[in-house]
Amino acid sequence: MEDVRSINPVVGETNDGYVLNAIRQRPISRDNVVAAIKAASGGPVAEGSVGAGTGTVAFGWKGGIGTSSRLTGPVDSRWTVGVLVQTNFGGDLHIMGVPVGRALHRNGVTGGQNSQGPKGSIMIVVATDAPLSDRNLRRAAARAIIGLGRTGSVADNGSGDYVIAFSTHPDVRRRSGETRRSVAELGNDAMSGIFQAVVDATEEAIYNSLFMATTVSSRHGTVQALPVDAVLDILRQHGALR
Repeated sequence: MEDVRSINPVVGETNDGYVLNAIRQRPISRDNVVAAIKAASGGPVAEGSVGAGTGTVAFGWKGGIGTSSRLTGPVDSRWTVGVLVQTNFGGDLHIMGVPVGRALHRNGVTGGQNSQGPKGSIMIVVATDAPLSDRNLRRAAARAIIGLGRTGSVADNGSGDYVIAFSTHPDVRRRSGETRRSVAELGNDAMSGIFQAVVDATEEAIYNSLFMATTVSSRHGTVQALPVDAVLDILRQHGALR
């Protein structure tokens, strides 16, 4: 990477020290970081109790990493919107509008054993190949919070909810030596489809983080994975699934 002028990383985090992670030990070393960069690859993203999602808790159940994506726009100019989340927050879990948390007698609001209650945080990363300006990226990022709200979060006072959005389209890159730029970008009237995709993908990514998570234990306690079969039964009873 000798031709790269600088690397400007953006690092986000959630506090997973309530039950599973002894965060004050600072166990991650330089070698761990280098190994993670070298092992980075394309393809499907691992979900559930992996990586930075290993110690997280969501709605009183085991949270983690979740992803989802949508296609939007006309066939001749279709754009992809992808969302990655790290879930570590509380609330009244709803899936497809069904109050699943209440049906499971664990709403994640009042707290209890191995639960931080409504507190916590979520990191949401929105990526798209649509040519979006920084202004429209901010507008798209704001819509991710709507998807978060659909799952039952009210963005509690103790919750840190952050969204990072970026575009991979080559036309929006700023290149060294350019003194004047002519940029092709998506107009405001074409943004509604992007907004819908962000909302839907964010909601589904949060569900995936729960459905893919596994039970995790530490010396401080155990956080159970969401009982998937029971959740599917509840959704069928409410007509959300056939």
